Amino acid sequence: MIDWTRTTVSEDGTHHRLDGAPLYHARFVAVLKFHAPGLAPVVGLDGAWHIDLTGCPAYARRFVRTFGFYEGRAAVVSADGWHHVTPDGDDLSVARHDWCGNFQGGLCAVRDPDGAYYHVDLGGHPRYPERWRYAGDYRDGMAVVQHDDGRSTHIDSAGRAVHRQWFLDLDVFHKGFARAQDGSGWMHIDRRGVPLYERRFASVEPFYNGQARVERLDGGREVIDETGTCRVLLCSPRGCSTSRIGS
Repeated sequence: MIDWTRTTVSEDGTHHRLDGAPLYHARFVAVLKFHAPGLAPVVGLDGAWHIDLTGCPAYARRFVRTFGFYEGRAAVVSADGWHHVTPDGDDLSVARHDWCGNFQGGLCAVRDPDGAYYHVDLGGHPRYPERWRYAGDYRDGMAVVQHDDGRSTHIDSAGRAVHRQWFLDLDVFHKGFARAQDGSGWMHIDRRGVPLYERRFASVEPFYNGQARVERLDGGREVIDETGTCRVLLCSPRGCSTSRIGS
C-alpha cells in the first residue's frame, strides 16, 4: 500500500513522485498534492478531476477546476458554479455557490451569488440563518465573521456570538488568543474578547510559546509576552538592535 503522505509534486507540476521516482506514467497539465483518502486534483486537456495513486481518474466527471479533499469533500468549479463533491465524484448537494472553501471541523465557508458569506455543514446545508459580508474558516469551534458595517467578531459552531465584541479586523483563536484591531491598532484578545494589554501595535503575530513578534506604531519591532511587555528589542526606528531586555 502506497503512503500518499510521502508523495510530492514534481518540479514541473505535471505529476507526482515518491522517493524521487514518478508515481505513475501519466502526465497532466497541472497537479496538486494528494489528500485523504488518497486523491489528488489534476488538470488535463479535457478539464479537471481527481486521480488515485495509480494516476487513474477517481470518477468519470470533468470539471472546470478541482481542489483537494478535506473531511471527505472537495471544492470544485462546474459550468453552473462552485460546489463540493464526494470521493466518487457525486455532488454533496444541489446547491451552487459563487465560491466555496474547504471543510474544517465539519463546517465550510461559502459565498452565495449575492456576495453574502455563511457556513454549510457536512451535508452542504446552511448551519445558521445569518448572512455575513465575510466568513472565515473554523478553528477550534470558532470562526471570524464580518458584518456589513465592516466590523468583525467570532461565532461558535452553531453561529452564535462568542463574546459579542466587535473589531475593525480579527483573526481566529490560536492557543487561546486571537489577533484583533481596534481604532488604535493591533493587539491580542482572550476568548472573552478582552485585550490582554493596553498597548497597540501596527501589526502583531500569533503567540508562539507565550511570546509574539510585533511591529510598533513607530516602526520599531519587538518580541512581547502575553502581558504586552517587551522581552526582546528586534529593531528600533533608528536601526536594528539585538538587545535583550533585562540582560
